[in-house]
Formats: sequence, structure tokens, C-alpha cells
Amino acid sequence: MPATKSTTRFKKAPKFWERRGPTSLLLWPLSWAYGLVNRILDLMNDLGISGRKPQSVPVIIVGNIRVGGTGKTPIVIALAERLSRMGWKPAIISRGYGAGTLSAPTPVQSDSDPTVVGDEPVLIAKRTKNQFPIWVYPKRVESIRALLKQDPSINVIISDDGLQHRSLARWPAREGGRDIEFVVRDARGEGNGFLLPAGPLREPATRERDATLMTGVGSSAKAVDEYFLGRRAFTLGAQLGIPYQLVNPSNTQSLAAIADTYLPNKITAIAAIGNPQRFFDDLLKQGIAAKSIGLPDHSTFTPEFFNAINSECILITEKDAVKCSSTQDERIWVVPMTLDLPNALADWLQSILQRPDPNQYTL
Repeated sequence: MPATKSTTRFKKAPKFWERRGPTSLLLWPLSWAYGLVNRILDLMNDLGISGRKPQSVPVIIVGNIRVGGTGKTPIVIALAERLSRMGWKPAIISRGYGAGTLSAPTPVQSDSDPTVVGDEPVLIAKRTKNQFPIWVYPKRVESIRALLKQDPSINVIISDDGLQHRSLARWPAREGGRDIEFVVRDARGEGNGFLLPAGPLREPATRERDATLMTGVGSSAKAVDEYFLGRRAFTLGAQLGIPYQLVNPSNTQSLAAIADTYLPNKITAIAAIGNPQRFFDDLLKQGIAAKSIGLPDHSTFTPEFFNAINSECILITEKDAVKCSSTQDERIWVVPMTLDLPNALADWLQSILQRPDPNQYTL
């Protein structure tokens, strides 16, 4: 079926972020200054001026160097579940982006208010059925202290984002430690390769990392470009699950059934995530040629917003569903996404986490 015209309401990243041209070159001096400040801060940390102290358990950071979401949260969920099956007892920390002002580290449950603790932590709690401790606070070190005090049996921490959080000291695996830094990279890559504001990068593309996790790309050799040759990289396969009705999660229907039941112009797909187009493209691959509405990441929803949509079927992401508790609209179906970790990645994780604590020899 042909794709219907897309309605784009979210603010897209500037086009000049993708290719070098007059605008990006004009802004390059600001990017150079931004990079210089970051290098100075990194040097201060390397010299020990900041007074950071390592954690007593390994820390796995799942982050990105490109502005905007690259699919970190499903990876955090998959890591926690896989580590648990491997015999570890993981906990998760997050800044709680999009949340209200928190005065202290705060635990998250599946029924927590996403406007208070953030939508992504609530999504993690719902998907994992509160299996893992989840704490949110901008100061991640304080979250670690709080959760370890409450449950000393935790033996590995997963940080949803935090590559640029310098207060969180770590000894990466590539340096002989057992802390792990993942850079998540989606099909958009690094754009023009410039730092903010001339480009989309928070840090240079040459940033060290223990491994790159590739999402939203094929598994062919072409997916790993020249930049990644000689570096550790894993391609993660994700797939859309069976949609369930927002007001009655026990009521499900397949994407194929939705495609057969509704005309394309009677279906609207909505996403308020870092890269909404990826959700729309994944639906199209499953035969769902819907009208699409992309919104800024972490946007909130009201019943009035959905009432104004002239469609017989509305498809949303699980991340957006946690913000729709006050909506009683039978047209809304939630499309889950599942992600599997390669066995090679799990085996490598196990080998790193089993290393002796290198900090005990340096303190």
C-alpha cells in the first residue's frame, strides 16, 4: 500500500547538521570553543582535580554522542533482563529527563507519575514489571549511593545515559577496568561530524568507547562504516511486537490485522521520541501506511489532543503510553518494541564484569 502524506509537527534537527556547508562552517568556531571547554573539563577529571571516587560495583553506561534519542531505553531494558538471567543483580539509574524538580534520589515504580520521575524510567519499570530497582536523580552518584544503601546485594549498575556526566567516575573496560561505556548509534550516524552548534554531536565522533551499539540499521557489512573498522561494535536487532489497546491491555491485535482492517488514511501513528521517523518507518515495513505525527521527545498528551485526531485507529509507542493514563480512547493501540542482545555481546559483558575490582589496588 502506498504511504500517505506525513504530518510533521516536531522540530526537526537543522538540515545543515547532516552535511557540511556554509552554515555549519560559519558556526564551526563556536563548535571549536564548545569542544575546548569539554577538553579542559576532561583534563581536570584526568588529573584528579574533581575529586571523583570510583563506585564499589561495575557501572554500565548506555549513552550517545549525538543530540536526540538513539534508542537507549530498550537497550537498558534488554541489558538488565539479560544480566539477570546470567546471574547478576542489576539496578538502573537515570537522570529522569522530562521530570519535575527532584530534591533527592527517588525510586521508580510502574505506577510512578512520569511528570515527576520521567517517562523513560516509568517505561522501564512497566516493561520489567518492577523487577529491578530504578532510581532517578540528576546527580547519578547520589542515586547509586542511595540504592546500594537500600539493597547492598546489587552488583552492577546500568546508567540510562550519562556519557557526559563527569561526576560519575569509572575505569572503562578498555583500560583494564570493569566499567563499560556504550555509545548507541542509529541510522543517522554522526551527521556532518561537527560538535554543537555546527553539528549534532555532544562529543567528537572519535570519542573512546568500549563498544558501539548499532540500532536501526541492517546487519550487513555496509552498516559498519570505515570509522568503526578495528573497533568493537554490535548490531542490535529490534522488532515491533503485538499492539495492545491502551484502555484494555489484554485486548491485542496484530499489525497485519490492523493493516487489513483500516484504510491507511484512517490510521494515525504518533511518536514523541528522539527519532519519530524510525517508528513510522518500522510500521511501514509491517504494512502500516499511516498518517504520522512526530512530536518533540518527552512531549505530554491530553485527551483533547487525541479527540482532535480524525482517525479510526491511533498507534503510539510504549514510551508515550505511560503519559496517557488519563486518556480513555478505545482507538489507541500501543505498539511495543522488543530488542535482543547478541550472544557475543552477552559473553563479552560477562567476561568484563567478572574481572577483579581494579579500584581496590589504587585506593
